[in-house]
Amino acid sequence: MEKLFKLQEHNTTVKTEVMAGITTFLTMAYILAVNPTLLSASGMDNGAVFTATALASAIATFIMAFWANYPIALSAGMGLNAYFAFTVCLSDLNGIENPWKIALAAVLVEGIIFIILSIFKFRETIVNSIPMNLKYGITAGIGLFIAFLGLQGAGITINDDSTLVGLGSFSSPAVVLCIVGVLAIAIMNHYKIKGAILWGILLTWILGIVAELTGWYVVDVEAGVYSMIPSFSASSFIPPSISSTFFAFDFSWIGGHISEFIIIVFSFLFVDMFDTIGTVIGIADKADLLDKDGKLPRVGRVLMADAIGTCAGACLGTSTITSFVESSSGVAEGGRTGLTALTTGALFIVALFFSPIFLAIPSFATAAALIYVGFQMASSIVKMHFDGDMADAIGGYLAFMIMPLTYSIANGIMFGMLSWVILKLCTGKAKDIHPVMYVVALLFAFRIFTLII
Repeated sequence: MEKLFKLQEHNTTVKTEVMAGITTFLTMAYILAVNPTLLSASGMDNGAVFTATALASAIATFIMAFWANYPIALSAGMGLNAYFAFTVCLSDLNGIENPWKIALAAVLVEGIIFIILSIFKFRETIVNSIPMNLKYGITAGIGLFIAFLGLQGAGITINDDSTLVGLGSFSSPAVVLCIVGVLAIAIMNHYKIKGAILWGILLTWILGIVAELTGWYVVDVEAGVYSMIPSFSASSFIPPSISSTFFAFDFSWIGGHISEFIIIVFSFLFVDMFDTIGTVIGIADKADLLDKDGKLPRVGRVLMADAIGTCAGACLGTSTITSFVESSSGVAEGGRTGLTALTTGALFIVALFFSPIFLAIPSFATAAALIYVGFQMASSIVKMHFDGDMADAIGGYLAFMIMPLTYSIANGIMFGMLSWVILKLCTGKAKDIHPVMYVVALLFAFRIFTLII
């Protein structure tokens, strides 16, 4: 392990890394339940998507572990899977037989383009060209964003037609137990108990089972309220077949609709690129993996793992694979090397055979971890400089504010970077702008133009 992952150099141990990998997996295991549900809306087989998601996640995460040696796990990106199912398949391709086959083709093309961009170090240059203040803003924004995800997952934050968001009911066991979980994690961290986040998830889950057994937590499958007690059968240990989605591409439609296909590919490309960049920067910052110049060593390998994972996922039958912001929970537990990612990837394989256990962990249990990790990442805001250069200040500010308020990491990065370039030009500091930032700004401008038309 020392030879493979250089544990001593990163001041970590096998136990710490394994615990971090388990924590990361538990905070992102929900994707194995959510992704099949979302993609099945487009006509895909639910079981096939489950298996494809687990396998593609494992493949991409193993590449991250052994080649990049970073504690970052990958899986089907949230937001990208919804775009795949509801925008591409049920809107843009509405009325076409098996539209998901065309969408999978678009994901494959996107992955190939990313591989090419990674080979020529275009994505790597973008990551290393982002100013430090903007990086801190992105990190803080991701913290607020994942905390918001946690608040939603537990029902603490709910929809309100008048104010957009409101406070959930304290009569809900999910709300109460999630808050208990957050406090438990905070208390354990105060007393420096190793694996506090993991133990917090498990404690919240156990309390949830007690609530179910006593009748406080009422199971209602039709309303999306599922039992937290795992149920097993002989067939539950056999992974579902992926025969219906394996290499199920449809390129015949593209010939007569090349412009529409390009827009679909670009949309996948845009969101994936900047979601990944934002996630990688945020996690690397919290793990102290950035060098003295604020750059991430071997970032090209990180981005290549993402690109290869996307291609593998398309071939197996799932939407775009991307770096998961939930990896920050493992980093918060001390994960610093690829051993953390290796552990997470191995658990995705295990999940194929023991899915009833992993899928029984309720969202409000993992929400407690997300809220606490969001607090830790949001603390990067104290490193930002709000005086001095206005471009740095406003760019970082817009990045961390826009992410949670528009429910998109990519949007936060778009507003942050574009405003940074514009303000640099308007304040006579064009010499501070790296050439690649001009390219990024033009891409964002084009993205806004496509949204307008």
